[in-house]
Amino acid sequence: MSEEATYSTGEIRTIALAVIAGVFFGGVATGVAFPTLPLLDEKLVISAVMLSIILSANRIGRLFMNTPAGTIIDQYGARTPMIFGLFTQALAPFGYVVGLHTPPTHLGTLPLLGDVSLPGLVFVLARLFWGIGSAFVFIGAFATITYVTTADNRGRWVGYMRGGQSLGFPTGLVLGGLLTDLASMQTAFLTAGVLALVAGTVATLVLPDVHGGADEGRAAKLREVPVLLAANPTVVLIGYGNFAVRFLWGGIILSTLARYASDYGLELSALGAAGISGIVMGLGVITSGSMTIVTGWISDMVSDRTLLTVPAFLAMGAGFLVIAYVPTIEALLGAIVLVGAGMGAAAPALLAIMGDLTPGDELGRMGGVYQVMGDVGLSLGPLVAIPAVDLWFGYQLTYVLCAALVFSCLTIVSLPLLRNPEVSRAGVKAD
Repeated sequence: MSEEATYSTGEIRTIALAVIAGVFFGGVATGVAFPTLPLLDEKLVISAVMLSIILSANRIGRLFMNTPAGTIIDQYGARTPMIFGLFTQALAPFGYVVGLHTPPTHLGTLPLLGDVSLPGLVFVLARLFWGIGSAFVFIGAFATITYVTTADNRGRWVGYMRGGQSLGFPTGLVLGGLLTDLASMQTAFLTAGVLALVAGTVATLVLPDVHGGADEGRAAKLREVPVLLAANPTVVLIGYGNFAVRFLWGGIILSTLARYASDYGLELSALGAAGISGIVMGLGVITSGSMTIVTGWISDMVSDRTLLTVPAFLAMGAGFLVIAYVPTIEALLGAIVLVGAGMGAAAPALLAIMGDLTPGDELGRMGGVYQVMGDVGLSLGPLVAIPAVDLWFGYQLTYVLCAALVFSCLTIVSLPLLRNPEVSRAGVKAD
């Protein structure tokens, strides 16, 4: 398991705040793009499918870069790769600006993709850069926080990190929408790029060089993830929990909530389905981010962090059942609080457990595997969400199945971890 760090409280706070600033501003810059990118299909002379590829290109890039990034961090330390990731992320918003000013040259029409243009390709490349950079940022952040903390304080700082990551995205959504309406898309993109550059600069000044030195022969590639999982069964359990949470929140909920509100005729004052969806998602994200911070702190006080995952999964499951059986605006608001609170409680506990159990020279690789499983959930969720509610099951059965997936985490994740003596905080301290 990870070595106990020798950093003072002040040093941990300084390093952690730099890491949190990196993931927060990275989330802000990601969020800034979302109110504007879906509006660009006509301006960029591209098809709707090509626009979808632009929106998903960052996840595709990160999915393939997670395990190589983890290997590099294990071999060379987290400082340089994380700084590289932050500045690489910063290239993306400036790439958007380049795309806005690229001549709308039509390159052709391709099967499935439809119309493809030169500015469309510029945006795809920019989003890929973002995905590549974000792989180094998240894994580097996890490795750095884990290495400089101990089993006594790791949970709270992991919680702060995940809280910063969770709250950055909705902050960016609001900022991007306001800047686009009050100024222009270009202003929104430039602001995102400047914020990302600020995060990279702060990290350059503060981050230490920690935990390098893994054997160069232990490189990992995406196709080797199953082998890594087979050799580390505890990571399989934790990764399954991350997959389920990301699949349900970033996939099913995000993709179906507006349609659910529209089809059931939910209204709130003068707001329609889109407005209700935005408010509900914002409430869920704020609840999740706040609970992440609180849960991380609490996890340092309990004998076994796994105990926190039980009420977390129960809350998420209950929330999905409420959405399934009580299609009213009041019930939806209450349900999304349950789902957000459950997600916010489970994530930092699972990540801190993995940090407790992972050797210092494997933090990058295991962090990469954890992120791969989450990205698989994020990528798979939107693909099945709309067919599930429109073609296969309908809303009620779809959300019931979502609840069943959450409850499965109790037997697949929580119960085995509770039975594992290495997971208890007492076991960690004894080592």
